[in-house]
Amino acid sequence: MNVFSAMEILSSGLAAQRTRLNVTASNLANAQTTRTEEGGPYRRKDPVFTTEPIYLKFREMLGDKMAKQAQGVRATAIVEDQGPPRLVHDPGHPDADPNGFVAYPNISVVEEMVNMIMASRAYDAGVTAMKSMTRMAQSALRIGDR
Repeated sequence: MNVFSAMEILSSGLAAQRTRLNVTASNLANAQTTRTEEGGPYRRKDPVFTTEPIYLKFREMLGDKMAKQAQGVRATAIVEDQGPPRLVHDPGHPDADPNGFVAYPNISVVEEMVNMIMASRAYDAGVTAMKSMTRMAQSALRIGDR
């Protein structure tokens, strides 16, 4: 595997974690949203990640076996949680049903914060790895100068 393959893999991971952070932020922002355009409370969302090959046509022509096995990651979908809403008795709320219950999103703020911290740390690790790869590539280029 060469430097460019590693950077492609790292950049795909960074993009996936950015998607994960955005979805988590959306979940946190809508944790109390009881009414949406579709009707009913906001539904928690989760990104779905899949692997994808990162090799390019040039590498295929060269027959780089290692590059053909290298996989990146991509967010292919964002799915809504199908779990039931959280019911809270609040008869004064404008969205309360006839029994006085309000349907809130089934979002745990603690769980979402944990997801955000994990995605943030994974993103930071990817940035650190990308910086290391850049330094190694620069060092390799300087070898020829000596």
